[in-house]
Amino acid sequence: MKQDFGLTVAGTQVVLAASGDEKHPPENIIDGNSETFWITTGMFPQEFILSFANLIKISSVKIHCYNVHSLSIEKSVARDPIDFEPLTNSELERSEEQLQMEEFTQVGTSATHLRFLIKSGFDHFVSIHKVTVEGTEENA
Repeated sequence: MKQDFGLTVAGTQVVLAASGDEKHPPENIIDGNSETFWITTGMFPQEFILSFANLIKISSVKIHCYNVHSLSIEKSVARDPIDFEPLTNSELERSEEQLQMEEFTQVGTSATHLRFLIKSGFDHFVSIHKVTVEGTEENA
């Protein structure tokens, strides 16, 4: 049965964020609320890493963000967040009035960690509001 692994309640953690603002911490990415967000501070590239409780088979990844221009996603199946391999690269469309929502279909891709690299933005600051990682837990 598919579930969303982009949530704290699924055992997922943000194990690295390149920058932080105490009012908008990286944990906001996985709280399930698109009203809260993590905001970058400073230069590009920026990155964050999500680590899952177990190995999962991903069917899709959706990111809700603002001002992100160039984004790549990498995966790792290692126990620790190392040895990342490229999954996808995307140039997002600028959106003035609403959040950008980009979906990446990754049928059958397995991962224990996902690294999101924000290579450039439409402004000095970008915000990540929510990441949905749909999939199933791999049988151990």
